[in-house]
Formats: sequence, C-alpha cells, structure tokens
Amino acid sequence: MSATINERRQNTNQIIKELLEERRQVWSLYCAIAGMKPFKAEQPLRPKVQEFCQLLIDYISLGHFGIYQRIIDGTERRRKVLETAENIYPKIAETTDAAVDFNDKYETLAENELKTHLEDDLSKLGEELALRIELEDQLISSMIA
Repeated sequence: MSATINERRQNTNQIIKELLEERRQVWSLYCAIAGMKPFKAEQPLRPKVQEFCQLLIDYISLGHFGIYQRIIDGTERRRKVLETAENIYPKIAETTDAAVDFNDKYETLAENELKTHLEDDLSKLGEELALRIELEDQLISSMIA
C-alpha cells in the first residue's frame, strides 16, 4: 500500500527539519574550528576535526539519501521541485565531492600534519558549504511551497 500524499509530505518535512538541524550543527562546528586560527602546535585540533568530519558526512548523506534520492528514484512528482533539482543537482554534487574529499583527507591525519593545510582547506570547504546551503534552500523552498 502506497503512502498518501499527506504522509509523503510529512516525511519530506521531517527530513527537511533533520537536514536543517544537521546543517546548523555542521556550520556551528565549522565556525568553532575556523575561530581557532591561527592553528598552533599546542592546539588539540584532531578531536574537533574528527567530530566535524563525522557531522559533515552525516549531513551530506542525509541530503543525498533523504532528499535527492527520492528525486533520482522518480518518487517526487511536483514539477517545480523537479525543475529546481535538475538545475541545482550538478552543483550540489560538486559540493558533496568537496566535503567527501575534505573528510577523506582529514579524518585520519596526524595532529602535526593536520595543521599544515587546514586553514586553506577549511576556507575552500566553507565556500562549498555556503553554496550548498544556498542551493538546498532553493530546493527546500520548492518542496514546501
């Protein structure tokens, strides 16, 4: 038995709510780490960066498997949502790649190696996250309209 339109919308709204909360947590921790600049040898960055990487991947995964997957699978039928998704998805995919690359680089780096490129890499990731947030907001607006 398939879910009613009302049930699907409630599920979508719940996923959006979760996505926005995870996004808030990612951005908050991002700002906390960025605020530790300049990164010095005595700063214990590794635990914060590992926590950030985990949150980042959780956030990216929720967006992909929670929202974008239903569009890819064809379960989303609203034309405005599909048009918006079609326009933004290639850029969203690029931001996903940037987040995964950051995670792959930093989740296992030793403390002394971690500080070498972190400032530049955080800056680049911040730009990607800002773009992703802007794009997600466009999609979310079309979904709740």
